[in-house]
Amino acid sequence: MSERVRAWSEPVVIPTYGVGAALKQPQFLNQRVYQGSSGVVYPYPVIDSVSDDKHDQTYTAVYLENAYLKVMLLPELGGRVQMALDKTNGYHFVYYNRVIKPALVGLGGPWISGGIEFNWPQHHRPSTFDPVDWRIVEHADGSATIWCSEIERMFFTKGLHGFTMHPDKAVLQISAQLHNRTAEPQTFLWWANPAVHVNDDYQSVFPPDVHAVMDHGKRDVSEFPIAKGTYYKVNYAPGTDISRYKNIPVPTSYMAYHSDYDFVGNYDHGKQAGMMHVANHHLVPGKKQWTWGNSDFGLMWDRQLTDEDGPYIELMCGAFTDNQPDFSWLMPGEEKRFEQNFMPYKGIGPASNANTDVVVHLSHSDQQTHVGVYVTSPRSVAVTLQRNGALLWQRETALDPVRVLVEEIPQREAFPAHELVLVVTDRVTGQQLMRYAPPKPTLQDIPAAATPAKPPAEIGSTDELFLNGLHLEQYRHATFKPEDYYLEALRRDPHDGRCNNAMGVLALRRGDFQAAEHSFRRAIVRITSRNPNPYDGEAYYNLGLALRFQSRYDEAFDAFYKATWNAAWQDAAFYELARIQSRRGDLGDALRLAQSALRRNASHHQARHLEIALQRRIGNIPAALAAIDAALALDPMDPGAAWEQRTIAGSSTVADALLWNAHLTETMALEYAHAGDAASALAVLAAGPQDAPLNQYLRALVLHQDGQIDAARSALQTAQACSMDWCFPHRLEHVVVLQHALAQALKDGRASYYLGNFWYAHRMPDAAIECWQHAVAHEPTNAIAWRNLGLAYTDHHGDHSAATAAYAHALAHDPSDARLRYEADQLARVRGDAPATRLQTLTSARPLVDQRDDLTIEYVTLLNNAGRYDEAVDIVRRRSFHPWEGGEGRVAAQYVAGLIGVAQTLLPSDAAASLAALDAAIAYPHNLGEGKLPGSNENHIHYWRGVALTALGQHDAATAAWQHATRGDSEPTSARYYNDQPPDMIWYQGIAWRKLGDAARATALFERLVAYARLHRDDVLRPDYFAVSYPTFLVFNDDSVLRHQLHCDYMEALGCLGLRQYDQAAALFAQVLTREPNHTGALTHQRFLNRTDI
Repeated sequence: MSERVRAWSEPVVIPTYGVGAALKQPQFLNQRVYQGSSGVVYPYPVIDSVSDDKHDQTYTAVYLENAYLKVMLLPELGGRVQMALDKTNGYHFVYYNRVIKPALVGLGGPWISGGIEFNWPQHHRPSTFDPVDWRIVEHADGSATIWCSEIERMFFTKGLHGFTMHPDKAVLQISAQLHNRTAEPQTFLWWANPAVHVNDDYQSVFPPDVHAVMDHGKRDVSEFPIAKGTYYKVNYAPGTDISRYKNIPVPTSYMAYHSDYDFVGNYDHGKQAGMMHVANHHLVPGKKQWTWGNSDFGLMWDRQLTDEDGPYIELMCGAFTDNQPDFSWLMPGEEKRFEQNFMPYKGIGPASNANTDVVVHLSHSDQQTHVGVYVTSPRSVAVTLQRNGALLWQRETALDPVRVLVEEIPQREAFPAHELVLVVTDRVTGQQLMRYAPPKPTLQDIPAAATPAKPPAEIGSTDELFLNGLHLEQYRHATFKPEDYYLEALRRDPHDGRCNNAMGVLALRRGDFQAAEHSFRRAIVRITSRNPNPYDGEAYYNLGLALRFQSRYDEAFDAFYKATWNAAWQDAAFYELARIQSRRGDLGDALRLAQSALRRNASHHQARHLEIALQRRIGNIPAALAAIDAALALDPMDPGAAWEQRTIAGSSTVADALLWNAHLTETMALEYAHAGDAASALAVLAAGPQDAPLNQYLRALVLHQDGQIDAARSALQTAQACSMDWCFPHRLEHVVVLQHALAQALKDGRASYYLGNFWYAHRMPDAAIECWQHAVAHEPTNAIAWRNLGLAYTDHHGDHSAATAAYAHALAHDPSDARLRYEADQLARVRGDAPATRLQTLTSARPLVDQRDDLTIEYVTLLNNAGRYDEAVDIVRRRSFHPWEGGEGRVAAQYVAGLIGVAQTLLPSDAAASLAALDAAIAYPHNLGEGKLPGSNENHIHYWRGVALTALGQHDAATAAWQHATRGDSEPTSARYYNDQPPDMIWYQGIAWRKLGDAARATALFERLVAYARLHRDDVLRPDYFAVSYPTFLVFNDDSVLRHQLHCDYMEALGCLGLRQYDQAAALFAQVLTREPNHTGALTHQRFLNRTDI
């Protein structure tokens, strides 16, 4: 056997760009759309700014290395692979970004490109920029594993992924375990996200049976690899190879519709090397490519994310998912395991098939067959090529990850490739390593795109209503509400068992335990209407949870025991029974029940932790130690087993590897507290940070339940004195803990503030408002509570006056917070403050304005609207901007608007300077942070260029400019996204046609605007069911009805303006500005009323 795999950690210095401080205000964002599902980030804090300042930063890097590969991991950044090098040819088979340069792409803000990112329980991972626990384990066979582990804070599921490298094998093996540590079902997806370097020689390699690819949510579909239709608004007809990076000009995702193969990868035809991912397609079916696009837009995002390492694409590999969003269920206590393998290959051409032993290429033409074989470890192999069972060619040779086999085999006659079979066999063991037969070409039907859910009233059956509601829950839909579908079913059948249970689950998840109990009891009435022993015991289990959270343990015990009558809920129910018996002090029966849970589910890690603790408390130390060993064999980073090991043995290398922060110590303490083990709960809390308010409130509850009343009062006082920063309660237990605190200390404004955060995040705004009002009554200087009230008064009461007063209090108590100033300005816009008033307010707060991109853009917009174009352009030119992904376009729009305004003011006196300003508007400077999409709407620029060129006497050039201004889509739409055609551009097309002397075309366009507006003004618009992201990071809820009506009124105003129906246009502009005084389009274009030269 060769030398052992080297595994070690060492400091590494990486040039790093900084990020801003996390916002202290909770960001609820209940209507945010992100990656096709809910963009809720709570309870994680949001970081909404990144820096251009680069500094050297030291990270703890962890390495694996053998004779062929060297891999570097960064546990401080989510446990990602930062570098993966094929030592044999110096090829980085995943994208190696030599700087840490965050951009605002992640769910909570900062995200970095390159390496391999691991995304769960959603994409992108909420903690992708946070540290994870890690440890190195060396194995007897010479291999080594680096384990990375985390219990995430949004759904409290646990993710464990181990990176294993073996001697003499050029493969990085990743073993993943996902565990639901909660008492409720959770949903998840897992996408390993490797990035790879791209250039004009790059090709993505999907399996040969992939003939169709689908967009996010399966909302659109394209043929593959040769696209022949329109995809992402790009017309690829008559046929374009979209496996080639160079052929995709715009940001584009595509995911394989289906494949029976286990691989996906890439190949660089210039470097003759590529990356390969191999996994069991039954468990890991997801195969996706994402690119920013090979254009100015994409290259600008590359500059946002790296200094010198260039463009990349992502080749994502999904486990238990084949699309985004596409979530699977993880039941209480359930664990799912799978394996992914990443490896380089080289020299053989694009892969035709692959496994962890061998990659083969087989291509065939009438004259010859090309065969390539790459192996991942040294082997003596026999390679044969057969046609219809007859041997055409064979070769016996020794191969390894350096030496590959490549042969051009001439053919005497023409025949189709599907008659060939390529076989690779290990000559020593006789094992067949690979058998590949090219699939027979067939005419494949392209699958239909998905369709949105119908409104509840239009769905025919209660069965379909339940399934639609459950789908919205499972996929975490951002704008459609599952309860609307359940309630419609219950309107038709008030006792429907499934929908009552579903409504109970929703109530349970938001901490409304009494409402949950009511719904579960109604469900049980129906499911036991014919016999007392229902087919499914979920409602009994859920009832037990609702009762347990109300401390009604005897009733809960009965409900949980009834749930054990059904196998599906036995392990979860036995575990809950064991905790209740432990609380009662019956440790022997508690142990028996915990072991019953483990008999049903050996991977129920909390039940195993409880078994260990009970064995220790009973005094059976040998059994406890044996159970610890069993637990750590299943999960080498199990925190419960690690804590017990330290408790019993006095030390634990696993416990030493864990970050005992406030989150982990609270997690472990709650497990002990639920089991009535106050001493252990308090010991864990004592080991964690003492300045975490929720941990101190939990400590107070545990002490109180243990009869230590004076110590409990002291803990409450400690909790009240802790900093409120970034304290965002999210566990259901937090409701119990904080309600207990308020029962003991009614004047505790902090506990009220925290509980209000929980209620609002869980969509109980009235309860939240009551808590925050209580909080400011007892602590008037709590600026965040005042701010939260301002949000709630606006979004749920529609009371702008109360909201204004609340924000005034917030700013008075924290006048230096630029985020507060931004939100207050957004409130001013929502309530209809005049642009001049907003401009004056922001001018007086320029130091705060200058701290934020979004506030700066608001200020620049107001300057442009006020006609102060030079000032607006100057500010934009002097600042470096960093847009959110999906929010591109706002900076460039104001830059262009400012320059057009400058150009207009220079006409006709200085047409040359005017033309120079317009030419500058065409080319975006890098500091905008935004690139231009192919086919961008620039009709306005070219129209005014024509005017300036005419003033210069350059009539031919002017004609060419106006002809350019007529280009583009001329169909009005309900514009929602930055790349939709706005009505302004159609208006400019029309006036350009007029300048060209084609009055008929101009009139047709203007009449089209008027007709569309009048036809669609009263449309009832639903949110885009398949939205991937919304272009703005909204502070307040968006009034989509008002926005649509304003859009139509504005469109009609433009049409009337073009038709020179000035009275009607003026009335419509006035109507728009009455309802939205800050409407930029109306403010801009009403200036052209009565301008017969346009």
